[in-house]
Amino acid sequence: MKAVYRVRRRPPYNKPMSDNDAVPVADLSFEQALQELDQLVRQMESGELSLDDSIAAYRRGAELSQHCQGRLAAAEQEIAKLDGEVLKPLAPGELRGNA
Repeated sequence: MKAVYRVRRRPPYNKPMSDNDAVPVADLSFEQALQELDQLVRQMESGELSLDDSIAAYRRGAELSQHCQGRLAAAEQEIAKLDGEVLKPLAPGELRGNA
């Protein structure tokens, strides 16, 4: 049986930075967003991106970072609402700080 290997090439400069780039950030789980952010940071640190790709990666990374921070803040609020050992769900207004 012949082994088949998938080679991931760098995208052309006018293409999205990653497979997840077409997915709206709001649709990503915390873990997915963090993984994509890590991938973008590695690409940027490699020094192999064009200026336009670096700017696109920075923009996407900023969105991913903001998404992760929001998810963490919401989790912290839920944990702060612990009543005994039961988490109380927050009302949508409470998530925006309108308690």
